[in-house]
Amino acid sequence: MIMEKYTYKQDINMTPELMARINVLLSHYPEDKKKSALLPVLHEVQDAHDNWLSYELQEKVAEILNIQPVEVFEVVTFYTMFNQKPIGKYMFEFCRTSCCMIRGAEDMMDYTCQKLGIKEGETTVDGMFTVVGVECLGACGYAPMMQLGDYYKEHLTKEKIDEIITDCRAGKVILHDK
Repeated sequence: MIMEKYTYKQDINMTPELMARINVLLSHYPEDKKKSALLPVLHEVQDAHDNWLSYELQEKVAEILNIQPVEVFEVVTFYTMFNQKPIGKYMFEFCRTSCCMIRGAEDMMDYTCQKLGIKEGETTVDGMFTVVGVECLGACGYAPMMQLGDYYKEHLTKEKIDEIITDCRAGKVILHDK
């Protein structure tokens, strides 16, 4: 995958509050092992920057951890939980591994994309929704399912998808438990 380093621009705002949270995370690791804090630091930084990490922001994380930028890029491009471009306020992450696919996840994802007028991996023009397929979310018994923020939406049907979209548009969906 080629980094889209020039396509998307992002304001980098390493606020004192964000740096304080990062420093707390770093305090849990020996001084010479700052790289061990990479995943939690990336989560904090992404959360503070509209849920995505530009190329430049990843370089800033490398600087903070005193590691090479490629070490950050490797992690960000490997894990689907890190976003490399702007995403919608609501990101529907459909599980697309065996159990979910057998139980209709692909149909649910296609239905959602059709309903929102986008393709997989795209964001609606109003910036409200992004739809992506991800690898196993570890909830095979609840297939088909998707993750929305910190929560799972299980046993999906077209009716449930319609309700979720309506609730998101009405601002009724809680994305995070913190």
